Amino acid sequence: MLAIVCPGQGSQTPGFLAPWLELPPVAGHLASLSEIAGIDLTAHGTTSDEETIKDTAVAQPLIVAAGLVAAKSLFDVELGTLPIVLAGHSVGEITASALAGVLTETEAMTFVRERANSMAAAAAATPTGMSAVVGGDPAEVLAAIEASGATAANVNGAGQTVAAGTLEQLKALAENPPAKARVIPLKVAGAFHTSHMSPAVDALKALRPSLAPQNPMVPLLSNFDGAEVTDGNAAVDSLIAQVSRPVRWDLCMETMVQRGVTGVIELAPAGTLAGLAKRGMPGVKTVTVKTPDDLSAALALFAELEGGA
Repeated sequence: MLAIVCPGQGSQTPGFLAPWLELPPVAGHLASLSEIAGIDLTAHGTTSDEETIKDTAVAQPLIVAAGLVAAKSLFDVELGTLPIVLAGHSVGEITASALAGVLTETEAMTFVRERANSMAAAAAATPTGMSAVVGGDPAEVLAAIEASGATAANVNGAGQTVAAGTLEQLKALAENPPAKARVIPLKVAGAFHTSHMSPAVDALKALRPSLAPQNPMVPLLSNFDGAEVTDGNAAVDSLIAQVSRPVRWDLCMETMVQRGVTGVIELAPAGTLAGLAKRGMPGVKTVTVKTPDDLSAALALFAELEGGA
């Protein structure tokens, strides 16, 4: 079985969408997604600088749009006809939900627009951030994060946990790191997946009645517990709650292993989740779809796994 995974915030880099604009259908697709998002995704994906695309209100719609563009370029059939499992990390779970058919592209871009704007507003209320803790004993890492007053917001597996909290809490963690671990500040502007984001949850609950979710066409894994979500309404409710609760990517990878996933394709802006898969899912084959040049390798991996099924 093949897993298609969609990355989260922090995976974007300046100009990463430029190669995709060389594909004829992409310009129109991005233009329509930009209209829904209320920002110029083409400009932000090609010419905007690092500081601009770090802004939560820009980064989140940009990442979801990139995944939708890459998926449309990769597959010309409904994903429901393919032997795959879908998962996304944090904001990438919106991308995965759209690809699974839970949300339409319009609904997904509307959802991420509201999510991004409300999370940016919540982040601006109090100076907060996130830091990756790499290495160390998992139990000692969680204990150190708790001792600092921060929250283990992303438990990513493969020796990586992301702490989130006030800048003072993250400073305390950096000054008292767990044994044999490094604390690395991340380029995000808020303590995502913590109680600091509660106002954003309320904003998305207000949007909820305008959505008409459908049940997933293919297995869709939840960031909450790594389990498959089979009901469309439950999937959207989980997306809303996800904003202020931890992301358990480690459990998503465990489910992939249990389901016999032997190949992982990470959609643009790719790299982070494939790296985690290499360390957390030993023996798995990975392809990162960073540019259109990577599409052939992704299709070859899919054909190889399909042929061996």
